[in-house]
Amino acid sequence: MAREPQERSEGVGTVAVLGPGGVGGLLAALLARAGHRVICLAGEETARALRTTGLQVRSALFGDFAVRVETDTVLRAPVDACLITVKHTALDASLTRVPPGSVGDALLVPFLNGVEHPAVLRARYRPDRVAPAAIRVESTRTAPGEIVHGSPFAEIDLTGTGVPRARLDALAAALTAAGPVTRVLADETAALWAKLSFLAPLALLTTRHRVPVGEIRARHRAELTALVAETVAVSRACGGPGDPAATLARYDSFPAATKSSMQRDAEAGRPLELDAIGGALLRAAARHGIPVPVASRLVEELEGRRR
Repeated sequence: MAREPQERSEGVGTVAVLGPGGVGGLLAALLARAGHRVICLAGEETARALRTTGLQVRSALFGDFAVRVETDTVLRAPVDACLITVKHTALDASLTRVPPGSVGDALLVPFLNGVEHPAVLRARYRPDRVAPAAIRVESTRTAPGEIVHGSPFAEIDLTGTGVPRARLDALAAALTAAGPVTRVLADETAALWAKLSFLAPLALLTTRHRVPVGEIRARHRAELTALVAETVAVSRACGGPGDPAATLARYDSFPAATKSSMQRDAEAGRPLELDAIGGALLRAAARHGIPVPVASRLVEELEGRRR
């Protein structure tokens, strides 16, 4: 059943969304429907489409709705938070839309895969305003401004070393009131590795074998189990969580047709976040001297496919 929009939370009035694609477009639409001022930052083509049609969402969880948002190619207005929802492959180019001087005291909230991007952002912006987030959702942009939310869930973990807790709590309340259940986690390292250690096996295997999760867990179970063991070992060494049985149980609970975002990118001919996901895993494993033969082989095979 679709949820009814709730009253806007105090403390977060204006939100910029850099990259209104599957995730960014969904969050922008939900926040706008909840009463926030939302500014979508995108290229000229997408900006023109959003000015004409706004954002249109199809979601079994949140309902089907359309909403108007502001749009620009560069951040010019003061905001309380800027959600960074581009792919890692587009991060460097996209950050030109958010000049450091325009950010002020706003929170910068990257919804990026991997564990290395917070350092990139802290080198460019105020370190104590970078608040990484991880979202569990399957949401796709089918055309500029058109978003299909396909998963029966949308959950966010928000964190940020050195970020004032009151700022994190205010943003979490605004996001939860808009729709996605959001919790604030104290340990940034653990939060980032919790996502990567779960995402990496799913992304690497579904993309390598070109099948959804149902076929991975049925036809490639041994490979999945071995890869989960490797990623959990690296996660633990880096200060993250590690429970192979719980990870496998989560994969088993997913709808059989679920695809990873990397797999969808491969199918569409888009650049892959292979370095941010697989590369980061291999670099961390090397730093801690942990052998990861399955992960290494999959990354090598996927790199070879791209050549």
